[in-house]
Amino acid sequence: MGTGWIEWPLILFTVLGQCVVGGIIVMGLAQLGSNLNDRQSQGLHRWMFFLWLFMGLAFLASVMHLGSPLRALNSLNRVGPSALSNEIVSGSLFFAVGGIYWLLAVVGKMPRVLGRLWLLLTMALGLVFVYIMTRVYQIDTVPTWNNGYTTLNFFLTMFIGGPLLGLLLLRAAGIEIRGSRPLLFISVAALVVSMASAVMQAASLATIVSSVQQASALVPQFGLLMALRLLLVALGLVCWIWPMCRRANASMAAMSLGLVLVVAGELLGRGVFYGLHMTVGMAVAG
Repeated sequence: MGTGWIEWPLILFTVLGQCVVGGIIVMGLAQLGSNLNDRQSQGLHRWMFFLWLFMGLAFLASVMHLGSPLRALNSLNRVGPSALSNEIVSGSLFFAVGGIYWLLAVVGKMPRVLGRLWLLLTMALGLVFVYIMTRVYQIDTVPTWNNGYTTLNFFLTMFIGGPLLGLLLLRAAGIEIRGSRPLLFISVAALVVSMASAVMQAASLATIVSSVQQASALVPQFGLLMALRLLLVALGLVCWIWPMCRRANASMAAMSLGLVLVVAGELLGRGVFYGLHMTVGMAVAG
């Protein structure tokens, strides 16, 4: 019983992957929906490199979980029936398509019209990747994961961390987006939904009981840890929003600190998620 930190490779893989998907959507919308000049577009694509760097780190963590690259290859043997195989394929496809787009855009070999379509495809593949990622944990024999909270919380991580990551890279590229405030409000709304989700999930855990185990006993400090997670995320968002309330732009240092706090909170929450692993045993009620 604990917080699931033994699964730290999966914690990194899921949180970083979901934040990257949110980040590519934000940067993609900036590229598609703003009248960027050539210099701004080049700057955007140069800083987009960090999205693929984080995605590479996420995949490296997932390989470490499997033990060796050969096992990663073996996990592709059951594409279709296996949710794990589907996750690796969808993630690899998102990574490859997005990475090729970035490379061609950086070297100036991506035609404008094709680039727009390619970028839209990358964004769509990212959403598919996050959804298939949630399917990996919809397991009949793990009642604490096989519910709507898993899907909801995975997408909430994308909506909380993704806008901040994307906006930080856009600011680093020297691009100010008119829609930055609505994007931050999306993160705030996702935080509010996360609060409600945490309360409802805590109540639902008390109803899941097997002949040998009670779900609420898996992570005894569930309430405290989730409160700490939400506090970290809230503090991270304040680093961005407080200067805005004073009619000023947050500094790069404040934005970076805010992103670190948000990611730390999501990593803590994902650790709690893995700590809730519970097989049915002989019987499960609830």
